[in-house]
Amino acid sequence: MSTLELDSLSPAETVEIENGLSLVPRLRLNITVYPSSQVVSKPIDEWKMKQTLIDFLKNSLSDPITVPEEDLKIKRVRDLKKRKRDDPVASGTIFIRDLGFLNRTRKNDDDKEKSVQELEKKFSDWRRYIVEKMDGIELNLEGVKFKLNVAVPESDDFEGMKKSWEEFYAFGNRGFSRSGKQEADTIILRGVPSRWFAEPRVSSKPSMLVTHTIISTFGKIRNLNVAEDDDPGKDANEDGQDLVSGLHCKIVVQFEKYKDFYNTFKAFCGRSLQKEGSKLKADYEVAWDKDGFFRNSRNQTQENSSRARETTTHPRQQQHFSRFSANEAPRKRFKVRNLVAN
Repeated sequence: MSTLELDSLSPAETVEIENGLSLVPRLRLNITVYPSSQVVSKPIDEWKMKQTLIDFLKNSLSDPITVPEEDLKIKRVRDLKKRKRDDPVASGTIFIRDLGFLNRTRKNDDDKEKSVQELEKKFSDWRRYIVEKMDGIELNLEGVKFKLNVAVPESDDFEGMKKSWEEFYAFGNRGFSRSGKQEADTIILRGVPSRWFAEPRVSSKPSMLVTHTIISTFGKIRNLNVAEDDDPGKDANEDGQDLVSGLHCKIVVQFEKYKDFYNTFKAFCGRSLQKEGSKLKADYEVAWDKDGFFRNSRNQTQENSSRARETTTHPRQQQHFSRFSANEAPRKRFKVRNLVAN
């Protein structure tokens, strides 16, 4: 894959990367289900809700959309007694993967940039149309009426994310940079399968080397961090049934050039990860780093090193404190710092 190909990437194109992995385009919509009346006597029937939404997409749009049942995920509120009056009774996600209407043919490279812009506008208009048609509709399940809220996830709105990092570094970079203009350069991926970034037949845990090989396809890497990701996040089931330790990993990658960061973010935004020979599609979360992951890591490392040097340099001080009993020991003073989890 070349930089030129990423520069002219359209919303309908699949991005082939290393290790048999590819980024497959799709539209993701978050759905939230509220009861039309405040009184709800029993949990929502997830299967019937799925079928109602599938039928709506197939029969109520100008261009019918077929969504397989496995691409529509509904999680209901199981204990209605704990539900507050304004809380939803269910939430979920719809994945629309058939974007064939966006496929294009180019006569020559001179039309390439214009063609991509036209496709991006066509996709944006179509996405807006889907949201407007679905948001606020009323569904009737066995005589009980529900209202549907539909929205595009923030992480799938590339233009919105781009605006957020541009505004952050224009007005809110908190004076981090001492060497002129600072730009976004770090991407965070959560929810990608660990085994796809592991060394085959060696371990199921994500490998730094394998991950570097895959991600460096997009550009020169300055810093990289890979770790298992067991945080259930917003999509976790109430009883934790969806959380299995070690299955997913979190990747934080900092690029040397803003252009590589930009193109990579655009490639991952609005796509799912798929591996050759597997039917699984990994619907990860992509974000840009506003909290200074690598800067904070370096500061923590320097702080730990400083403490280690102090311990080595002043051994008598350690011995002095050790003479106190648990009840007699003087209170230690700690420096309090607000830490942001990454």
